[in-house]
Formats: sequence, structure tokens, C-alpha cells
Amino acid sequence: MNSAVLYGALGWLDLFGIAVFAASGALMAARNGQTLVTFAFFALVTGVGGGTVRDLLIDAPVFWVQDSRVPVLCLGIALLVWITPVRWWKAGAVDWFDAVGLAAYSVFGAAKALQLGIDPVPAAIMGIITASVGGVIRDLVAGEPSIIIRPELYVTAGALSAFAFVGLVQTGMTGIVAALIAFVAGFALRALAIVKGLSLPSYRGAEDSE
Repeated sequence: MNSAVLYGALGWLDLFGIAVFAASGALMAARNGQTLVTFAFFALVTGVGGGTVRDLLIDAPVFWVQDSRVPVLCLGIALLVWITPVRWWKAGAVDWFDAVGLAAYSVFGAAKALQLGIDPVPAAIMGIITASVGGVIRDLVAGEPSIIIRPELYVTAGALSAFAFVGLVQTGMTGIVAALIAFVAGFALRALAIVKGLSLPSYRGAEDSE
């Protein structure tokens, strides 16, 4: 695999993931009736939070500090949500935007880690971190129950995208094809979780001890 070519080809997927995560952050601010400044903060922290942690862990330059398009994109999304009528956004819009961002960012985070020479399993974990941490920060700041402790599948869907991408690339599949398959798989699982309430079994040890 020519990792540099793969990373460059997936650059648009990165921006797409950032945009939808920023939208989910801005929509969270809208749901709570916040100011434009708060819209901008939520969009930025949700859009770049996971990627920032990833870059710090793999000792890479923090991506949005090096690329001014990223903060401009997040702030633009915040403004767009601010000026659009609330009736345009359905009650579950945050979950659906988050689902798209989760799948896209899981793939790109894993791809970037591979491009920088990280081994396959840690690279997939970097994809999961990239996709989940921004949403965790958003929920914590908003005072909402964190997305990762809700019963329906979330991190599992990100893990499916990240590990599927890494696994397919390791078999020699073209990076873009692997990315599309992994994205669709992760998004489909998260969509099923939203619609059907799919969840993993909970720990029963505490109940047994009682």
C-alpha cells in the first residue's frame, strides 16, 4: 500500500467527517438554545476533538493548527446552523450527523495512523479515538449523558469501520474501495442502533452479587 497516496486520497473524507461532527455540535447548542459563540465552540470542539487526541498520541502535528481550512469549516458550519430555521432540523438530527461522522472519521483516523507507520491494530484504535472523543467532549460540555455510555451501539460501530478498513487494506484492497466498504459497514451498524435500539449485553455481575 502506498500510504501517502492513500492518505491524500482520503483527505476529503477527513473534511467530510469534520463537517458532520461540527454540525452535530452546533445542533447540540441549538437544542439547548445557546448563543452564536457557543454554537462556534461546540462545532469546533466536536469537529477537532478526536483528531487532536489522535495526533497527540501518535506524535503528529495537530492537524487543525496546521490547516486553517479546518477551523474555518467548523465555524462556517456553526454559522450555517445558526441562520437556518429550527424546523429544518429533526429531533434526531444530532444522532444522524454523529453517525455519519463516526463512520467517516473512524476510517480516516485509521488511515492517517497507517500513513505515519503505526501498526495495524493501534492504527485501528486511533480511528476509534478519532471518531469518538469529539462527541464525548461535546456531551460533557453540554451536560448530557455521554454517548459512549448510552446502551445502543456507538463505539462498536466506529470499531467496525476502523478495523474493517485496516483489515481490508492489509489484504491488498485498494484504499478507496476499502474506505467505502468500511464507511458503509460502520454507518449501517450505527443506523440500526439508532432505529432499532441495538445494544451489547450489559455487565450482570453487580446484579448477581445482590
